[in-house]
Amino acid sequence: MNISTVSELLKLDKTLIDVEVKGWVRTFRANRFIALNDGSTINNIQCVVDFENTNENLLKRITTGAAVYIKGTLVESQGKGQKVELQVNTIEILGDADPEEVSKTILQPKRHTLEFLREQAHLRTRTNTFSAVMRLRSSLSFAIHEYFNKNGFYNMHAPIITGSDAEGAGEMFRVSTLDPKNPPLSEDGEIDYTQDFFGKETNLTVSGQLEAETYAMSLGKVYTFGPTFRAENSNTSRHLAEFWMIEPEVAFMDLDGNMDLAEDFLKYVLKYILESNKEDLAFLEQRLIQEDKTKPQIERSTMTLTEKLRFVIDNNFKRVSYTEAIDILRNSKPNKKKKFKYLINEWGADLQSEHERFLVEKHFKCPVILFDYPANIKAFYMRLNEDEKTVRAMDILFPGIGEIVGGSQREERLEVLKEKMAALDIPEEELWWYLDIRKYGTAVHSGFGLGFERLVMFATGMSNIRDVIPYPRTPQNAEF
Repeated sequence: MNISTVSELLKLDKTLIDVEVKGWVRTFRANRFIALNDGSTINNIQCVVDFENTNENLLKRITTGAAVYIKGTLVESQGKGQKVELQVNTIEILGDADPEEVSKTILQPKRHTLEFLREQAHLRTRTNTFSAVMRLRSSLSFAIHEYFNKNGFYNMHAPIITGSDAEGAGEMFRVSTLDPKNPPLSEDGEIDYTQDFFGKETNLTVSGQLEAETYAMSLGKVYTFGPTFRAENSNTSRHLAEFWMIEPEVAFMDLDGNMDLAEDFLKYVLKYILESNKEDLAFLEQRLIQEDKTKPQIERSTMTLTEKLRFVIDNNFKRVSYTEAIDILRNSKPNKKKKFKYLINEWGADLQSEHERFLVEKHFKCPVILFDYPANIKAFYMRLNEDEKTVRAMDILFPGIGEIVGGSQREERLEVLKEKMAALDIPEEELWWYLDIRKYGTAVHSGFGLGFERLVMFATGMSNIRDVIPYPRTPQNAEF
């Protein structure tokens, strides 16, 4: 007989059949009812033990957290809340869980704070909230690959160790095999990186974009989906030192095509989880509704989790130039009444999440794509417009979080790119290969970046980015 998953058993529409299942005990009450879960679904299956005919020592070992192997008969449930339950014929304890030890962990069946759960990140997927979040994360990852595969993109693995800083921000983790206590020094007393493993300074990548651009200029449509790293000392609910990025790059595509692609892509992946993860979304939605009740009225969400997802899927994204957005914000009530933390006084301001959310949630009441940003607040590789003060950049803004996607038409003109790099003191020899693709059949091309964890936050309603990645890496924290 095959071992079934709990998910499979709960979906069966026939009863009085013999089945086998393995999982972990969530609760065991009245010496009779086991709530069993194996991670395949948010729901437990109730397993009913004939305790009068079961060895007493065995019953004592059926404790919260224990791993068990149950053979039994699937029957119609007598209780509320489930269609079927399992009448236990035999039970084998695969792994014990000492109740005294369990009482110190998040496995004890009661509500825990998210901070406490983070301290035991190796156990937190045994809880309903985190099993739901991580199943959704997995579904989103699959949907992303499926979308690009269906649309003729090639998946490219960009290097994780790199000698260049794609963003020009300088917040990178150094990779070195030199002895930190006694590094080799050059004649002028500097560390001699020519003696390092790669013969030069290298870092963990902040983005696979530049390498993806080179592949787009030969394969046409590519995307990367990999880990990226920022040595930014940000202890916020939106920043991680290690996170995953999705970065498509497309040859012969301008900014309008880029906006079309990003909108279509986001709608596709969110629609996928709405259809594939109904039970997990329903659970997370109820969790948010309960959490909202504890907040002051002004901080409560105006939309449920599924309403937020539908808000994105069902609405056309409004496309607005940065200049128009600045006018709207400058003349808005919160700006005039000084309710914004960062007041908008002039063109050129870098928008904060409070401004982005105002545009989406209050002004346009739909997702917004802002485009044509001031050149001096955007990266060197973005295409300069004819006005020479704005670039062909675009950001997509969502309810609840603000910016979720950032992208641009890339600068395909060699001389203009050289000028922009010189103005920012980016040495040509460091990115000679990036400049090189502008020499051999250069063409308009575009792409965007999406921080995967930001997308998972939006899809699950979790308010802290540390709760949507298995083992968060943040300043002063590399546990597990």
